Amino acid sequence: MTAFTVSAVDQNLETLAAAYGVATSYVDQSGMHVDVSEDTVLAVLAALGTDLRHVPDRSAAIAAAAESMRLRDWRRMLPPVVVATQGVASSVWVHVPDGAAAAAYVVTEQGDRVDLLQVDNWNPPVEVDGVMIGEASFAINADLPLGWHTLHAESGDRRAEASLVMTPARLDPDSIAGDRQWGFMAQVYATRSRESWGIGDLHDLATLASWSGRDLGAGFVLINPLHAATPVSPIENSPYLPVTRRYTNPIYLHVEDIPEFQDLKKNQRAMLEESAAPLRAMNLTADLIDRDRVWSAKRAAFGEIFASGLSKSRRADFDAYCAGQGLGLRDFATWCAMCEIFGNDPSGWSAEYSTPDSPAVAAFREKHASLVELHMWMQWQMDQQLAATQKAARDAGMAIGVMADLAVGVHPSGADAWALHDVLARGVSVGAPPDMYNQMGQDWSQPPWRPDALAEAGYLPYRDLLRTILRHAGGLRIDHVLGLFRLWWVPAGMGARRGTFVRFDHDAMIGILCLEAHRAGAIVVGEDLGTVEPWVRDVLASRGILGTVISWFERTDGVITPLDHWRRDILASVTVHDLPPTAGFLRDEHVRIRESLDLLTTDPAVEYANARRDREQWAALLRDAGFLAADADLDTDAGLDAMAIALHRAVGSTQARLVGVGLPDVVGDRRAQNQPGTYLEYPNWRVPMTDSAGHPMLLEDVMAGPALLGPMVDAVRRH
Repeated sequence: MTAFTVSAVDQNLETLAAAYGVATSYVDQSGMHVDVSEDTVLAVLAALGTDLRHVPDRSAAIAAAAESMRLRDWRRMLPPVVVATQGVASSVWVHVPDGAAAAAYVVTEQGDRVDLLQVDNWNPPVEVDGVMIGEASFAINADLPLGWHTLHAESGDRRAEASLVMTPARLDPDSIAGDRQWGFMAQVYATRSRESWGIGDLHDLATLASWSGRDLGAGFVLINPLHAATPVSPIENSPYLPVTRRYTNPIYLHVEDIPEFQDLKKNQRAMLEESAAPLRAMNLTADLIDRDRVWSAKRAAFGEIFASGLSKSRRADFDAYCAGQGLGLRDFATWCAMCEIFGNDPSGWSAEYSTPDSPAVAAFREKHASLVELHMWMQWQMDQQLAATQKAARDAGMAIGVMADLAVGVHPSGADAWALHDVLARGVSVGAPPDMYNQMGQDWSQPPWRPDALAEAGYLPYRDLLRTILRHAGGLRIDHVLGLFRLWWVPAGMGARRGTFVRFDHDAMIGILCLEAHRAGAIVVGEDLGTVEPWVRDVLASRGILGTVISWFERTDGVITPLDHWRRDILASVTVHDLPPTAGFLRDEHVRIRESLDLLTTDPAVEYANARRDREQWAALLRDAGFLAADADLDTDAGLDAMAIALHRAVGSTQARLVGVGLPDVVGDRRAQNQPGTYLEYPNWRVPMTDSAGHPMLLEDVMAGPALLGPMVDAVRRH
């Protein structure tokens, strides 16, 4: 790789990269300075719409591109969007010919007009395309109501408008969570009951929430992302690689809870029950979850139920839902229908179907109107069952209820990549730089938001997905919350280690998140693990966004952080879905998997020794705190089970506002759900819940009270 050197050309390229938020160097997890290769920077700039890789005179092209970026905002009267914070002084610029008068005002969501006061601006005018352009500044009223308003500017016969988003200064987790809430962390698909069709569903989630809230005093249940997958086989197993983050996966529907199911003729219901029988038999095995088989049966059932029709009142409700979701739902349903007709690989579709607003797509939608409506109907059913699930959780006394999970990105060939192609970058994917857990770096294959295009779109695609996911959730976990600040972009074909960071406007991203969460009455948790600079955590905390602590990772200068030094505003837990359950982790499952998949760059013996050292360090802390008996033998299953309980006691003893307990932990499950850095090499996201011996554990078995349940729950809840 060619590292950056100091020269005139490199300086111009560095200036251009900085204008786009592209890092030309960074500090890695070990604290080492790393220079980014010129090839990487050029590839990332190409993904941002400035491709300078093959121009004849690169030096001149780079200089011209840098100059164009310098003048970009001077060429417009208003910025495309302004995100302000209530109670915080701010202003907006208005560009007009030098010396021309200007005025600005806001029309609020409620239709009120608020004139803005012009304030001093001493920036000198700039020549733009032969015209001297001046800059006026207007103070944004800090007491404007929260919401999405419209900013207007006038100068002579010139007019411009932009979105003005007024966001809350801070969310108020106290008002929702109080002193302490605990809850289960569950993979819905793996949490099956005897009535499940081979996969856990929303009825099972409602049962889990009701039981844990009513009988155990839980305040929330944190679940995996329910984002949609392709509607035809092969079904993507990873909930973190969806086709869209805005809409959901109907595989989680409980067929019998659809109102129209009860209206089917007796023979129709019997037919559906017959198709469900072999899937229910799968619940009684520890075999991997077969989403393709499940979806085949459920999709046939949905078609049968949909064809039976809707009553007049139900049709009115359905129409109202569709109207509220607008073009986003229509486009998603159209994409799903196209997958069913043309196959789920859009690269094989005719070019005339490449964008949702093409004439060919409009004609397709008209020709296959019933199929498009079926996919809209399935989303409506999900919306209704999610609403019922959250209601069941709150009725059981949960302060938060269902805590949804927002994945980092979407599938490169999915519905969002098709419908939102203008705001997603091409030729790059999101990932992570090398770290101590995955020493080769990670490429998650997901196209990232383009920061520039997202701002040009007024952040509406981002707002819309937040609104939809928060409709029926009391909390939201943001996976890799650092992505609101910067993301690791991996150029196609270069490998995860040769990426670089691209910066986002975190004030805008976080402000809009806070606004939508505030309106939904939801608490927000950011997954801020890994290399996160202290100022990032400070920003999140200042806005009322909770952080994340996983016991195994919580160290200060290489030493386990004392329990009384853990942060207050966090979701704390012993483990996380990217690690084996506690019983497996204590038995070195995290090392064994990586060794078997050749993911280690160090000697496996060293890794096993490190795992044993970490275990012994934790055991010493637990013994000193009185959570683990001095004579607990960690070379026996009984001793390791005692340590698993002691770890939960340790987490429960901290000041953490939220404490999560992995549902697999209370049944002694050992198998990992996911191995980061793998795709098909490990059966990620397909592992059903089992006990320590590998026998399937259904929801009914969990509710019957396995041996670890009581001690672990008692360890984390405050009496």
